[in-house]
Amino acid sequence: MIDGRDGRVMGRSIRVGNWAENREIGARMLRPYSPYRPYRKAFVFALCFAFSVLIVCLLHIPAQPAQVVSCSSTESVCALPSAVCPLPSAVCPPTRLSQQIQEGRTYYDAGQFAQAAYVWEQVAASLASQGDELNQAMVLSNLSLAYQHLGQWSQAKGAIAKSLELLTNAQETGDKLARPRVFAQALNTQAQLQFTLGQTEQALFTWQQATEVYHQADDLPGILRSQINQAQALKRLGFYRRAVNKLTEVYQTLENQPDSLIKAAGLRSLGSTFLLVGNVESAQTILQQSWQVAQQLDSALEMSATLLDLGNTARAGQEIEAAMEFYLQAAAIAPSPRLRLQAQLHQLSLQIQQQQWQQAEYLVPQIQSQLDTIPDSRGSVYAQIDLAKSLIALSPNHSDPEKLYTNAGRLLAKTLQQAQRLEDKPATAHALGNLGSLYEQTQQWDYAQQFTEQALRLAQAIQAPDIAYRFSWQLGRLLNAQGNTQGAIAAYTEAVDILQGLRQDLVAISPDVQFAFTETVEPVYRQLVNLLLPTGEENPSQDNLVQARNVIESLKLVELENFFREACLNPQPQSIDQVDPTAAVIYPILLPNHLAVILSLPGQPLSYYETQLAQAEVESTLERFRQLLSSKLPSRDRLLLSEQVYDWLIRPIETHLTANGIKTLVFVPDSGLQNIPMAALYDGNRYLLESYNIAIAPSLQLVDPKPLPQQTLRTLTAGLTQARHGFSSLPNVAQEVAQIKTEIPSVVLLDQDFTRDALYKAIESSYFPIVHIATHGQFSSTAQDTFVLAWDEPIQVKQFDTILQSANLNRHQAIELLVLSACETAQGDKRAALGLAGMAVRAGAQSTIGSLWRVDDAATGEFMSVFYQELTNNPSNKAEALRRTQLALRQKPQYQFPYYWAPFVLVGNWL
Repeated sequence: MIDGRDGRVMGRSIRVGNWAENREIGARMLRPYSPYRPYRKAFVFALCFAFSVLIVCLLHIPAQPAQVVSCSSTESVCALPSAVCPLPSAVCPPTRLSQQIQEGRTYYDAGQFAQAAYVWEQVAASLASQGDELNQAMVLSNLSLAYQHLGQWSQAKGAIAKSLELLTNAQETGDKLARPRVFAQALNTQAQLQFTLGQTEQALFTWQQATEVYHQADDLPGILRSQINQAQALKRLGFYRRAVNKLTEVYQTLENQPDSLIKAAGLRSLGSTFLLVGNVESAQTILQQSWQVAQQLDSALEMSATLLDLGNTARAGQEIEAAMEFYLQAAAIAPSPRLRLQAQLHQLSLQIQQQQWQQAEYLVPQIQSQLDTIPDSRGSVYAQIDLAKSLIALSPNHSDPEKLYTNAGRLLAKTLQQAQRLEDKPATAHALGNLGSLYEQTQQWDYAQQFTEQALRLAQAIQAPDIAYRFSWQLGRLLNAQGNTQGAIAAYTEAVDILQGLRQDLVAISPDVQFAFTETVEPVYRQLVNLLLPTGEENPSQDNLVQARNVIESLKLVELENFFREACLNPQPQSIDQVDPTAAVIYPILLPNHLAVILSLPGQPLSYYETQLAQAEVESTLERFRQLLSSKLPSRDRLLLSEQVYDWLIRPIETHLTANGIKTLVFVPDSGLQNIPMAALYDGNRYLLESYNIAIAPSLQLVDPKPLPQQTLRTLTAGLTQARHGFSSLPNVAQEVAQIKTEIPSVVLLDQDFTRDALYKAIESSYFPIVHIATHGQFSSTAQDTFVLAWDEPIQVKQFDTILQSANLNRHQAIELLVLSACETAQGDKRAALGLAGMAVRAGAQSTIGSLWRVDDAATGEFMSVFYQELTNNPSNKAEALRRTQLALRQKPQYQFPYYWAPFVLVGNWL
C-alpha cells in the first residue's frame, strides 16, 4: 500500500522491552553455553562482547515512540514523489516552522519516524497557537503517517481526524489548489490507516474520494498513488479483475505522459504492483518501459531501482540467471550506497538459494563493507537483519562456519541495539527471532527458545502475522528438538492457523514468500503432518488423522494460490458422505521417513497406513516408474514398479474397499505422485483401472459435487492441425474434431479460426457444457509456463479465467467438462501436474480431462471418439465414462500398453 511516502505496508506496534529485560538478556548471554563442538569459544566470546556493548549503549537510549514494518524500496508497491511535502510558498508558515517541517521530513525520509513525529508534534502545536488551520492540517496528516509507521494507532487516528476536521473549516488561500492538495493527502493518509487496520472497504471508499480531490487539485502523482492503492484494496477484497482493470487505467494514463522522473517512478511502481498481484508478464513489460524512460533521462537512481525490480520479477518467474544479471547491473550503477546494498543483498540471498556457496562467500565481505557506509535508519536495520539471516544460512556450507556464526551474532547484537533505539518493533522481533535461529543452528536449545518466544510475543503484540508465523514455526522446531512433541504440535498448529488467516495476502506479503514458497511456507504444513503422523505410529488418534488431513487440504489450496500468485480460490469443505457414498478418498503423503496414507470412507472414521521408506527412495521409484510408463513396449520392470506402488497405496485397503462397495477412488496426490497415472497401478494380475473409476482432486474442498446434467450435450471444439509458433503440426486433429462432431453436436474453431478472441466470443455467445481443445499445450509447476496454443498466441492458464469462466458468469452456468487433448506435463518438472490442476481450477469447469504425457495423434483421436460415445450413449458419471474408454482402448492390440491409455486423467468433479 502506498502511503504517499514510500509505499510500505504497515503493521501494529507497541513498546516492548526495557533496560532490565535487556540486562537480563546480557546476563543470559554471559552464562555458560551448552557445548557446541568446534565453534563454542569464539562464538560465545563474540556474542558476550556484543551484548556487553549493547547493554552499555542501551543506558543512553531516550524513550521514543516505536516503529514498525520495514521493507526495501524494491518491495514497496510504489515510489512516486512524496506526499509528505510542504505547501506552495503562498501558504507556507513562517521560516522557522518551515525549517522544522523540513527537519521532520528529513527524519522521515531516513526512517527515523520517532524523531519525525517529535518535531511535527511541536510544529502542529505552534501552528495551532497561530490559528493556521491549513498548515496545521497538513502537518497533522504527516504526523499521522509517522504514527502509523510507529504503530501508535490511537495517536494516528486522532491526528488524521483532527486534520480532516480542520480542513472542513479551513479558509481558502490565494492558491486555490492548496486546500484540495492537503485535503487529498489527508484522505490518502486516512485510507492508509483504514487499510492497515483491516478496514479494507472503508479504505477503498476513502481512496476513491482522495482520487476525486486529487483531480480537483490537478495533482497527477497523487491521482496515480490513490488509484494504485485502490487496486491494492480491490486485490485484498478478492476483486482481482477489477484490480487489474484499475492498474490498466493507471498504465494508460502514464503511457500518454511525456518522459519524466514521475513517469519513470510511476511505471516502476505499477510494474511492482503487477508483480504483487501475480502478473509477472505485465510486470516485466512495464518495468522495461520504466527502464527505458529512466535511461532516456539518464537517471541512475531510477535505472538502478528499476533494475532491482526487474531482478525481482525475473526471480519470481524462475529466471535465475536473468535475475542475477539484473541485480549485478543495479549494484554497478547504483548512485547511492543504500541501493547498491539492496542489490547485493538480493544477489546474496539468490546465491544461497541456488547453493552457490563460493560466490556467496566472496560477496559477504563486500556487503559488510557497504553496511559501514550506511547511517543508522530503518533501512540499515533491515539490511543488517537480511545479512545476518544470510550468514546463518551460509554458515553450515562455509569454509569457516565459526567465523560466520560469530559475525552473525555480532551483527544481530548491533541490529537489536539500533532497533531498540529507533523503537522499531518488527525489527526488534526479527533481531530476537534470528538470534533464536542462530542458537538453533548451534543447538543451544534453551537460549534459542527464549529468544524465539520473545520474538513471537512481540510479533503477536504488534499484530504482525507474517512475522509471527515464522517464529511459531521456529518455536515448533525447537520444542520438537527437545522432545516436547505436544508443545511442538501446538506451535506448528498456531503457525498454520496464522498462514490460513493470511491466505488472502500470503503471496503479496513479501518477496521471500514468492521466491521461496517451498522453503518458507510448505515445510510448515508438512512438518506438522509429520508430527501428527510420526514414523511407526500404527494407530494415530482420530483427532490427529483429521487434523493431518485438514492440513494437507489446506496446503493444496495454498500451493495452488502460490502457483497463480494470488488468492483466487473459493474452497468449500466437503465430506465424502455428502459427495458420493460409493467413493473413497485417498491422501498419499510423502514424509521424510515414510509414505503415509489417509483413507476416507463414507460413514466411517478415517483409516491410516504407512510404508517406512525414505522420501528420496519413494521419489526415485516414482520417477523411474513414470519414465517406464512412456515406453510403447512391454516391460517387466514397469510391471514390477507398478506393483510396488500398488502395494504402497492400495494393497493394505483392498478388503475395506470391497466390503464398502466402493466404485470410485479419488486421489488427492502429494507432489511426487501427481505425475503418476493411478489407473496404471498393477496388483499382479490386473490394473487398478479394471476395478475402479479413478479421479484426481487437487483438493476435495475444490470439488463441486454435481452429477452431469441430463440434457442434450453440445461441444465447442477448437484445434490446430498446422505447425505454429515453433510447434509441430498435428494432422490427426482434423480427424479427431470431425469424429467428435459426428458423436455430439459441435461448433468448431479450426486453425485460423481458433484464436484467443474467437474462443472467447464463441463461449460468450452461447453456452457449451463441454469445451474440447485439441492443440499443443503444456502443464508446468509455474503459471507462466502452463498454456494451450491458439493460432495467434499461446493462451496461458491465468487467461482461462477471462476466456472460459467469465463468459459464463452471466448465465450462472459453469462448463461441465473441459477436455485438453494433445497437452502434456513438462518433462523433468516434478510438480508439472500442478499446472493441470491449475488449468482445471482456472477454467472454472466442473471437471477437466487432460493427459500426463503426449500420446500419438491416432490413439488420441480414437480415445476421444470412444469417450464421447460413452458420455452420450451410457449416461453415468464422467469417471465411469473415462474408465470405459480406457478399457476399450486397451483391448485394441496396438494400444494395449499403458503409454496409450493411462495418461488421460480426470481432475475435479467425477460425477
